Amino acid sequence: MNGVGMMRNRRRGDKKTGRKSAFLPGEDEDDRGAMKRLSTMWSSFRGKISRDRASKEPDSPVSPELAAVEEKPRDQRYASGQFFFEYLVVVSLKKNIRSGEYEPQISYQFPKRDGMVRFQKEEEEKTLKAITLFCFPEGINWAPLTEYRSETFSFVLTEVDGSRRNGYCRRLLPHGNGARLPEAYCIISKLACFGLFSKIFDEVEKRKVKSIAMIYPFMQSLREAPFPAPGNTVNIKSFIPESGTEIISLTRPTDSWLEHVDFRPLFSALTDEEVLQVFAATVLERRIVFIAEELGTLSQVIHAVTVLLHPFIWQHTLISIVPEILIDVVMAPTPYLLGVQKRLADEVTEQGDLLAVDLSEGRKQTFIRQIGDEDSILPHKLRDEILQALKSRSEKATLEEMNRLVPEAFLPFFIKTVGHFAKHIARPGPEKPGQFQKRSFYKALESKSTRHFVKQFVETQMFDLFIQEAEQRPANQNGFFEQKIAEYQKKMREKAKKH
Repeated sequence: MNGVGMMRNRRRGDKKTGRKSAFLPGEDEDDRGAMKRLSTMWSSFRGKISRDRASKEPDSPVSPELAAVEEKPRDQRYASGQFFFEYLVVVSLKKNIRSGEYEPQISYQFPKRDGMVRFQKEEEEKTLKAITLFCFPEGINWAPLTEYRSETFSFVLTEVDGSRRNGYCRRLLPHGNGARLPEAYCIISKLACFGLFSKIFDEVEKRKVKSIAMIYPFMQSLREAPFPAPGNTVNIKSFIPESGTEIISLTRPTDSWLEHVDFRPLFSALTDEEVLQVFAATVLERRIVFIAEELGTLSQVIHAVTVLLHPFIWQHTLISIVPEILIDVVMAPTPYLLGVQKRLADEVTEQGDLLAVDLSEGRKQTFIRQIGDEDSILPHKLRDEILQALKSRSEKATLEEMNRLVPEAFLPFFIKTVGHFAKHIARPGPEKPGQFQKRSFYKALESKSTRHFVKQFVETQMFDLFIQEAEQRPANQNGFFEQKIAEYQKKMREKAKKH
């Protein structure tokens, strides 16, 4: 379902359940409905940028897509009608003559936007200004460096209509000698595929060492290439002086819902038991803040935590790396997942009723703040089953192994707690929308501890949206979760026969 459809469903859900959505302090209550769903609080951020830059003009609605999507012939190997990216920018730190401080600015942009009307140009300028702040969330606290470890991270921009764009960044010291300032490459795309864009950055970085002019032909070839469907590969031809023509192969994972995630940083930073406490708090849609030094750790851990919820989707505020200008978002009283750099940790620990998770190496304690019941939220039997499944991995498990093992450990939890939902959707006819029967759904659960958990879980926004979509689907049309439930039940029947 597209972003607009999601927003409409959520608004219906708000009226039905009376639950509130995430918002920034100071926003009107009428605006809250637009601020859910993996949001970086984008419209509020844009307004904040305008105010902080002394702009007198009010924020306008987000402009439509600036570049028209070219329709391509349908081919099952490709995801039709999709560009790899909207644009690539290089963000550099420039010294402000008046203040003497370094400010992030766009030093290179591809493609350039020509022929835009004034409104479109103003909107793009606001977007680009925001991107510079996400690339350098620390603000203006910079000085020339002789050493700096390259890091790759990502963020999500959610427009007021619910549509999403992903920002992929690689920050590093440019090629050269002596003290110099870091710069960031940033690709903006509607496609969520962290691993694939990380490989693209490798190619961009390799070309920039030779000449910034070498970036253009590669990115032009990439932009014109069809985006591959899950499990397929696209080959990009690119010429490099002294090296000749190279073929760069870009492959998407078969499971598209796993292509934006790497579970290894999460399970490296936390023990299995700690991961389960974070998972429990996330399932009940609480306020959760992750703290770390590295931007890559923050973005990868937060994306991994949201994927643990699959097939459910986090519906509230999500800012994988909170720019310093937005740090007051921690005061929002509604659910969120936030990534905060270590130097801003004091801003977080003053807040109550949240889970603050320190991911940094050498930490004294993992949970700086917690409500205290995180270890008792999940039914103990099911919690132990997840832990047992996780223990089967090797110490040096690869990305592919983790992407197989982790979903296999967590998905059965949802199957065993709410996997019987389809039997409790009453329909007047096979093709008619249904009505979820909550009371009979509860009663079908024999375990008291499971029933207690489920009664809390069904009150979340993520379950509400999931069940709304299930009500609207025809009875004979199965989604991902229904397919997994059927596979699990078949497996259990075969296991029972053997015994």
